[in-house]
Amino acid sequence: MGNKLVVITGGSKGIGRSLLEKFSQKGYDVVTCARNTDGSKWEGNVIMKSVDMSKRSEVLSFAASIKELKRKIDVLINNVGVFIPGDISDEPDGQLEKQMDTNLYSAYYLTRELLPIMNAGHIFNICSTASVGPYENGSSYSITKYALLGFSHNLREELKERGIRVTAILPGNTLTPSWGETDIPEKKFIKSEDVANSIYDLVQLSPNTNVEQMLIQPQFKA
Repeated sequence: MGNKLVVITGGSKGIGRSLLEKFSQKGYDVVTCARNTDGSKWEGNVIMKSVDMSKRSEVLSFAASIKELKRKIDVLINNVGVFIPGDISDEPDGQLEKQMDTNLYSAYYLTRELLPIMNAGHIFNICSTASVGPYENGSSYSITKYALLGFSHNLREELKERGIRVTAILPGNTLTPSWGETDIPEKKFIKSEDVANSIYDLVQLSPNTNVEQMLIQPQFKA
């Protein structure tokens, strides 16, 4: 590995998979992770590690394995997330905590661990339209995504003097395997490739420019 390095969490499917494919095709070396893989795999310029990002111990272990590469990171994309449907009034105990562990704390702990080995590059946090408004049948999910957006804004202020840009990406409904056998028309979804292309393009902006927040919606909303 001798190219620029990007770290992407949750790279096995959906937006994460599209990001992995985009950056690797553009010549980046990629380190990524997913919960359901067989240990560590290395194919071409991509290292895939088995990590449950909802567990702090595994997040820290993942960060340690990246540090062992003795490389500087150019792009960090906190993409991993989980959606569990439910309403605040009647959802099972622990539902908020489980989503908070995955959607917020994974990004918080991984970023803290990797900042010492980051170049003057770019950090992306994959938030959601649920970061800026209530989400039907997904209240606790929305709470965690509001928190992730707040994390992004604070990180942006802290890191600007180091030349590290921070961008919050807020996608609307994106056509990924998590939707299963939905009967919603395809035209009411964003393509995950479009999110990946947008993120890659933001990395190419001059160092003097930072897009702090990008809201991406389907042309025809569901």
